[in-house]
Amino acid sequence: MLTRDEYLAAWSRWHGGTDPADSRLVHGWLTLAYRLAVPLARMSPLAATALGLVVAGAAIGPAVAGGGWLVATGLLIGLSGLLDSLDGALAIAGGRASRRGFVLDSAVDRLTEVAYAVAFWVAGAPGWLAVAFGALCWLPDYLRARAGQAGVSETGAISVWERPTRVAMAGFSLGGAGVVAGLDLTGLDLTGVVVTAGAAVGCLLGVVGTAQLGVQLRRALAD
Repeated sequence: MLTRDEYLAAWSRWHGGTDPADSRLVHGWLTLAYRLAVPLARMSPLAATALGLVVAGAAIGPAVAGGGWLVATGLLIGLSGLLDSLDGALAIAGGRASRRGFVLDSAVDRLTEVAYAVAFWVAGAPGWLAVAFGALCWLPDYLRARAGQAGVSETGAISVWERPTRVAMAGFSLGGAGVVAGLDLTGLDLTGVVVTAGAAVGCLLGVVGTAQLGVQLRRALAD
């Protein structure tokens, strides 16, 4: 296994030179994934990828049930995000990273984000808002991929809407709605309000993050 600093440097190379130190959240997220990967070094990265997708899909079930079950949705979303980072840590730090695995991991990330959007919808968020949340999860990575095809080798600085932020927004919003439903302090069903507010804040961050990325890529494409 690579050391943590070696892993972070290797992660940066696989992600177009992006420095994880630019974001405390991303740096901490990757460090946590590395700490989990060390005792699980013999685990297959592909197994972690597949398990992350299964867990993300499973989060929809308690979201349908609603109420206090949304706490389980939030926890499952958080776990799916950790598994997503774990597969990368296992592959990169364990010297098993490949272009095929990199593409597969990205595809699975997009599928898990579909599951997050569906969970928002079935938990009470308006359909158009859930679709917007999902689209804004996809858009930054689509722009990076297209820019790469146009010859841009760097993916740009980390924005406010990277993968850890998306997982955190979905997990805390839906899980928080479950906590509110369980407390029932006002006697009013505020679950839908909390879920909708979480999706809306996520969309706002998505717009800001996509704009940040757009400015960076515009400069890179102009060179």
